Amino acid sequence: MDRAELGAFLRSRRERLRPQDVGLPTGPRRRTPGLRREEVAVLAHISTEYYVRLEQGRAPRPSSEVLAGIAGALRLTDAESDHLHVLAGSAPNRTGRHRRDVRPSILALLERLPQTAAFVTSAIFDVLAWNDLAAALMEDFGRLDERDRNLARRAFLTPTRDGHPLYGVSDATEFRQHVVMTLRSTLARYPSDPAVIELIGELRSGSTEFDRLWQRHDIQSASVLTKTFEHPAVGRITVDCDSLALTDRDQNLVLYSAPPGSRDAEALALLNVLGVDAADYRQ
Repeated sequence: MDRAELGAFLRSRRERLRPQDVGLPTGPRRRTPGLRREEVAVLAHISTEYYVRLEQGRAPRPSSEVLAGIAGALRLTDAESDHLHVLAGSAPNRTGRHRRDVRPSILALLERLPQTAAFVTSAIFDVLAWNDLAAALMEDFGRLDERDRNLARRAFLTPTRDGHPLYGVSDATEFRQHVVMTLRSTLARYPSDPAVIELIGELRSGSTEFDRLWQRHDIQSASVLTKTFEHPAVGRITVDCDSLALTDRDQNLVLYSAPPGSRDAEALALLNVLGVDAADYRQ
């Protein structure tokens, strides 16, 4: 149970709500944002003293019934409710380190998708494996040190490297928000993993934007269905974006494809011909 993180998460969810959101009268002007602690306690059917201690990180582990009551009181989404249970220690929690080894079958699959840019990311956005088209579209990851293959660092600490922020993608702002939300969930699953702790600390100290988003305690982002790249060799490419969870290793297989016969598919085919040398156009 991570008492400090649990308390901070509860506080952030409480402060985002307004009385009218939960059917309470607005009443006189409030000195602080959000619901009062005693209002949450009443809605969750627990004592105010116990809820206050939860936010202060001083309470014992809450039961599943208490957590369900709090989740309802705070109008948590399913993802937020799951996160609450992880923080409270009542859900399966990975206490070791996240995995970086990619299944051989997935490595083979990458090579069998010549018309799709495909790559695998770890729980902290390290690019672990990729095919040639992904390298041509984004970056020749093979020329980078392992540390520089991290998309979170790319998003927040080197956003304008070579004059091409985030490979010219159209959703840079949304992707940064997705990174923060995902890393918060990752930290809840791997609270003692040095790589997770180090990356988050580096991003918080090195990026005011990351730190601002981190303090919001959001953990759920909207799905991205398409993504547009501005590529210096072939111009604008809009691709369908699919991210498949590899749950056994807590990794993601990301696929960028285009409808057959479209101009975007033709652009991907041209990148396939150019190969990884196309990444040099970004220099």
